Amino acid sequence: MASGSGFPVRSVGILGGMGPAAGADFVRLFVQACTTYLHTNGHAVRDQAFPEHWLVQMPIPDRTQALRTDPQGPAGPALHMLQGMGRLAALGVGSVAVACNTAHVWHGQLQAQFPQLQVLHIAQETARHLQAQGAQQAMVLATAGTYQTGLYDQALSACGIAPLVPDAEGIARLMQGIYDGVKCADLALATQCFGDVLSTMRARYGDVPVIMGCTEIPLALPQATQAQDVQLIDPAWILAQALARQAYER
Repeated sequence: MASGSGFPVRSVGILGGMGPAAGADFVRLFVQACTTYLHTNGHAVRDQAFPEHWLVQMPIPDRTQALRTDPQGPAGPALHMLQGMGRLAALGVGSVAVACNTAHVWHGQLQAQFPQLQVLHIAQETARHLQAQGAQQAMVLATAGTYQTGLYDQALSACGIAPLVPDAEGIARLMQGIYDGVKCADLALATQCFGDVLSTMRARYGDVPVIMGCTEIPLALPQATQAQDVQLIDPAWILAQALARQAYER
């Protein structure tokens, strides 16, 4: 597909709705990533230079809850995500970013059902980014479901990076910040919860990169006083940059 930019671009898709604020914020990150790509590669930044991109923002059932019960149940997220992928495929996109960390537990299923699409993997993209920086350890702040499935453990370990995770109390505090905080529009509570966990982990592990492994966490943690001198890694930003490359590079 060509655009008014004078160079070919591909239409790309974003599967959102997990939660809605994170999906909407991912579009912002994607536009920012496209702007960075254009600047870096010497292209003019104007409206016509941005690729066609589609956000499917549908109410997808809770991922962590499904992992605790039935990951493939009819009331779970799998069927809904597949429906969303089908809508993106019908729109003619070439690549898809899933705007939720925990949802990547179903990545293999989504990719297998839609082999014509390139479904990016947020944890693998993040691990490769840290590997390129020479990181040997990284803290992972995420949902209970993400920890349960070892999503980041596997991706980081494959790149020679040791994952550092909170204890049970820390995980519960993160979940409070995600569900009672960000998802309920109480960012003050979310900032407090995330900051508390970060403070405890820094006291235990020292200064290492911190992966904000849930798309709700970057909406509050950067505002915490405990995070002001920390190397925060936003997988959503890394994923957005990967999606921009998919749009511009054939």
